[in-house]
Amino acid sequence: MDILRFILPPLHREGWRFLAAFILGAFILHAIWQPLGWIGLVLTIWCYYFFRDPERLTPVRPDLVISPADGVVCQIAKAAPPAELGMGDEPRLRIAIFMNVFNCHVNRAPIGGTIEKMAYRPGKFLNASLDKASEDNERQAYRIVDGTRDIAVVQIAGLIARRIVPQVREGQPIETGARIGMIRFGSRVDVYLPDGVAPLVAVGQTMIAGETVLADFNSSEPQRDALVR
Repeated sequence: MDILRFILPPLHREGWRFLAAFILGAFILHAIWQPLGWIGLVLTIWCYYFFRDPERLTPVRPDLVISPADGVVCQIAKAAPPAELGMGDEPRLRIAIFMNVFNCHVNRAPIGGTIEKMAYRPGKFLNASLDKASEDNERQAYRIVDGTRDIAVVQIAGLIARRIVPQVREGQPIETGARIGMIRFGSRVDVYLPDGVAPLVAVGQTMIAGETVLADFNSSEPQRDALVR
C-alpha cells in the first residue's frame, strides 16, 4: 500500500478538472496522430504529479518552524513583511523558497496558532526567483500568531503561475504542517521570522513542506552556512 501511495499519491481537489482536460487532450492528440498521443500521455502524467497532495510527517515540537513549501531556498535576507498584514515596517529575516513546476505545490502552515489576518494583493507575474517578485508579483499573505510568536507566510505567483488558491480562512485555528492552500504552476513562498530567530537552513538547500525544520524559537544557534559537497 505504501508503494502504491508513493507511485499514486492523493490528488489535490484543484487538480481533478485539469487532469480531466489533459486526459481529453491526450485522446484528441492520439486521434490526430499516434505519436502526439504519447506526448499527451506524458503531459497528463506531469499534470497528475503537479497536483499531488501527499501526506507529510510533521515534527510536533511547538518551538519549531517548519517549511511551508517544497522547493529550494533561493534567498535568506532581511525585508519588511507585506504592509497589508499590519506587522510594521521593521525588517525581518525572510526565507524565500522557490518551487519549480515539478515540485508539489500544496503549501502548509510553518507554525500552529491562529490565522490572525489574510490579505490578497494583485500584481505582476515576474520570475518568482527574482528578489523584486516579493514586492511586485501577485500574492496571498497570511499572518499566523501563537501567543507572542508572530510569523508571516506569503504565497507569490510566478512567471507561469496564475492562480493562488487558499483553503483556510481568517480567524481559523491551525496546526503546524496543516494545508493552507496551493499555487498553480511554478511559484514561491516567503516566510518572515520574528526578530532574534535564526534560520537553520541555507541558500540552495532543498525543502520538504511540512517536514523540513526552518528555525527553532528556542535555539541559540547562529544562522547556518553550508557548502556543496
